[in-house]
Amino acid sequence: MSENQAMYYKRVEGDEGDKCFHPTRLDTYGCGCQHDCKYCYAKSLLAFRGYWNATKPQKSDIKKIKALVPKLPKDEVIRLGGMTDCFQPLEKQERVTYETIKALNEAGIHYLIVTKSALVADDEYMAILDKRLAHIQITVTTLEDTLALAYEKASPPSERIKAILKLQEAGFDVAIRISPFIPEFMDTEKLSKLGIDKAVVEFLRVNGFVKKWFKINYKNYSRFEGGYHHLPLALKLRYIDLIKGFKSVTVCEDNDTDYLYWKQYFNPNPNDCCNLRI
Repeated sequence: MSENQAMYYKRVEGDEGDKCFHPTRLDTYGCGCQHDCKYCYAKSLLAFRGYWNATKPQKSDIKKIKALVPKLPKDEVIRLGGMTDCFQPLEKQERVTYETIKALNEAGIHYLIVTKSALVADDEYMAILDKRLAHIQITVTTLEDTLALAYEKASPPSERIKAILKLQEAGFDVAIRISPFIPEFMDTEKLSKLGIDKAVVEFLRVNGFVKKWFKINYKNYSRFEGGYHHLPLALKLRYIDLIKGFKSVTVCEDNDTDYLYWKQYFNPNPNDCCNLRI
């Protein structure tokens, strides 16, 4: 698909779609992401097919997006940033996400922004984000700026934390998304003192691609399901117990057994693991 034909819109079906309360994705950029995270699941799925270019991602055709948006269901939340980051550096020049947000506002459609960029909290974006419709999750995998540079090219974690607090202070539905949660990299004591209200946690899933590019100790990832190695539930519970200081903590999970546990016994909103304010 050439750049001027592209529009990355998909409703996720199957097992993943069944677990996710917001399965409809609209990516403003596709076939690559400049953040180039070593643990990226989208990269692991697309790179071996030749559909991934981290240096020069494709942009979605904003004309097609504007034609699509009025046809979207009004009772759904559209996820921006499903396969690639909608606020990767390319957005500064192309502004596809900016124009998409304005189109979604006009149509009165809720949208969930998932990003590793502090750009979402820049004044020009906060000026167009609709507090009734916008839901923002800013992903942080470590609180150490230098460590983050070793495996991702996104905004420094310190800037992302400032962005979360700025959006929270302004009254937006915003959460820190610890995804993937890598116990060795996250200072949970420091995390608990940040003053952030909401947290979404997604544990690391391990496959051959992740092991190839991401060097950590995988000995505890002893459960295998759905093509990935997972931490056992008992160990996940120990780690979750360390995450304190939030008004709400919710877990996003794709492992079947663990998904049912979090849904039935832990997540504040059993149907929506993102716990959006709607």
